[in-house]
Amino acid sequence: APARRSAPPAIGSRSGGCAVPAGSMTDTRRRVKVYTLNEDRQWDDRGTGHVSSCYVERLKGMSLLVRAESDGSLLLESKINPNTAYQKQQDTLIVWSEAENYDLALSFQEKAGCDEIWEKICQVQGKDPSVDITQDLVDESEEERFDDMSSPGLELPSCELSRLEEIAELVASSLPSPLRREKLALALENEGYIKKLLEIFHVCEDLENIEGLHHLYEIIKGIFLLNRTALFEVMFSEECIMDVIGCLEYDPSLSQSRKHREFLTKTAKFKEVIPISDPELKQKIHQTYRVQYIQDMVLPTPSVFEENMLSTLHSFIFFNKVEIVGMLQEDEKFLTDLFAQLTDEATDEEKRQELVNFLKEFCAFSQTLQPQNRDAFFKTLSNMGILPALEVILGMDDAQVRSAATDIFSYLVEYNPSMVREFVMQEAQQNDDDILLINLIIEHMICDTDPELGGAVLLMGLLRTLVDPENMLATANKTEKTEFLGFFYKHCMHVLTAPLLANTTEDKPSKDDFQTAQLLALILELLTFCVEHHTYHIKNYIINKDILRRVLVLMASKHAFLALCALRFKRKIIGLKDEFYNRYIMKSFLFEPVVKAFLNNGSRYNLMNSAIIEMFEFIRVEDIKSLTAHVIENYWKALEDVDYVQTFKGLKLRFEQQRERQDNPKLDSMRSILRNHRYRRDARTLEDEEEMWFNTDEDDMEDGEAVVPPSDKPKNDEDIMDPISKFMERKKLKESEEKEVLLKTNLSGRQSPSFKLSFSSGTKSNLTSQSSASNLPGSPGSPGSPGSPGSPGSVSKSTSQMAAITTK
Repeated sequence: APARRSAPPAIGSRSGGCAVPAGSMTDTRRRVKVYTLNEDRQWDDRGTGHVSSCYVERLKGMSLLVRAESDGSLLLESKINPNTAYQKQQDTLIVWSEAENYDLALSFQEKAGCDEIWEKICQVQGKDPSVDITQDLVDESEEERFDDMSSPGLELPSCELSRLEEIAELVASSLPSPLRREKLALALENEGYIKKLLEIFHVCEDLENIEGLHHLYEIIKGIFLLNRTALFEVMFSEECIMDVIGCLEYDPSLSQSRKHREFLTKTAKFKEVIPISDPELKQKIHQTYRVQYIQDMVLPTPSVFEENMLSTLHSFIFFNKVEIVGMLQEDEKFLTDLFAQLTDEATDEEKRQELVNFLKEFCAFSQTLQPQNRDAFFKTLSNMGILPALEVILGMDDAQVRSAATDIFSYLVEYNPSMVREFVMQEAQQNDDDILLINLIIEHMICDTDPELGGAVLLMGLLRTLVDPENMLATANKTEKTEFLGFFYKHCMHVLTAPLLANTTEDKPSKDDFQTAQLLALILELLTFCVEHHTYHIKNYIINKDILRRVLVLMASKHAFLALCALRFKRKIIGLKDEFYNRYIMKSFLFEPVVKAFLNNGSRYNLMNSAIIEMFEFIRVEDIKSLTAHVIENYWKALEDVDYVQTFKGLKLRFEQQRERQDNPKLDSMRSILRNHRYRRDARTLEDEEEMWFNTDEDDMEDGEAVVPPSDKPKNDEDIMDPISKFMERKKLKESEEKEVLLKTNLSGRQSPSFKLSFSSGTKSNLTSQSSASNLPGSPGSPGSPGSPGSPGSVSKSTSQMAAITTK
């Protein structure tokens, strides 16, 4: 038996929290995984750490503490309550209920560590460490209720057909009391009572004694609710489990009995795709399937029971799955045969489908493993050649096989995208682009026959994970980001953009059906992600292949969601404020499709209207000079009559200010002098902001994020900076500048941008009249855009002037 350490004398007398003993953070004996049971009765992994037990003043008692091995943060702080039932399972698990509907489990890496903590728990509760469960203590009211509290156990009626009703009543009456449940469970264990009950079940079925069968249903269901591992091991044994399921067929609330045993023996077939030589493993697989069936199909829904009543049943299934995966993983012959048959061309289609479905379920079971075990699991599959096997399978014609292979691929990408990236870069040195694994995935996405493109959406998510720089590794010798993105843009990007380029050769999309529009929207979503997270790779690709012009053809689509996707792509590019992109946009006159879509949208107050206005508002607020000049010089005539928001007139004013500075540089330098004297910001603020600028991570700069102080940074990249809050501190300065510029432009004979609203019925554009929106409290515009407070045709001159001034 493993040696047990006694607690250091000082622990019991500590006044505060626990200090982690020296060396304990590297001691694998105390290394544990913390699990909690969620509402769906699934075990959630809360992290890996090292457990200790000590006195915590705040909790007034000895407590279990788990500190994370990564950063030393507290994962668990749980007082060892004298009336809580702790269970030790499978030598390395301790499970207990912390509060109502809150189950916890500690899974130890080593049995010795589990024994040490179990001894601490038993010491606090005054129990013998040799027990597997600590008995519950009861309050005084329960002591008064039962006369035989000092008796060693509960006396069960003799197991006879005539006393089934009495036994059922005893079980039902014991469930509300923790002590009675414990005594009933011990009695059932010690007397071999369950097997006797199952013998009576056979008698009742032979005699067709329905009343007796109904009593047996209640008894067996009650035994499940005792939540006891030792009883489950008896009930789920090979000789008993089918009879237990038989008892649960006779639910008194149903008019007819269910045929669960018939389904399990005749309908459900065990397919042994690769012969399993280990009888223990085969028995464990059968047992797990049947217990899972009992939980999912036979027992009533969990809401019928008291909370937490079936937590041990779920734990039984959970750890059975862990055991199955471990046993299969250790069987090298089994896995070698599996992959050999998967990739063998001589394997028939039906057999291959069974092999792929098995591998898919095998990977699903692996999700129950602890991280270190999952590492070993996927490393084993990788060494066996799972990725080359998937490549072969994905090239086959069978849609079901390809679908299962896609699910397996998703497990691999979610677990370790770097492993997948390394494989595809290595195979690129040997194979043509057409048969690369990633290109096969892209082709399946493009050729998805589902009208809703369910499979394509899943595959797009996987591609996004693979090209996400956030999960790429960087070492001293190489940078995965640089290597993989170089590979992706050289070998794969042309496959991804092929449908987009094929559909945008004219002024409008050549195919504009719903399914094509959905596919193009998915591709645009990934390209938008690339613009945000990749740097020169995507920039070179967009400019060299003239991608933005082709994307903006989709602004003419009849599907609003696709036109908005194209607009969002351009908005993301403009948001980078990159002059390379800006020169490309101006040289190719790429605002023309946007302005045309804006005018075609007419007076409708919709998302398209708001999104386009927001784009121009961003250019105005951020004072992107090159784009401001380009828009005003080329599109002012089309936009000058839009007066229900001040965005375009504000752009014109920006343009006039730029030109004024160019015409009169002395005036501009005089303004700088005045600004420095009239408004001097606190020196410390400037120092802080400068330091923040220079400390900004270069990767963030690469990713295209605006580098701004925290006070100015938007909550997300899509939001516009609120111009009012941004320029409020310079409001007085702006008012004086407005007057100077307006005075100067009037004197020089240029048109004065006085922000007057047009009340005439005849206009150059159909956008100026929005009678349909006159009863709205605000004008069209996206949240954060400086719309005039009233609708077109209903706002006074003074109101519009005030809006124009305060939103500079």
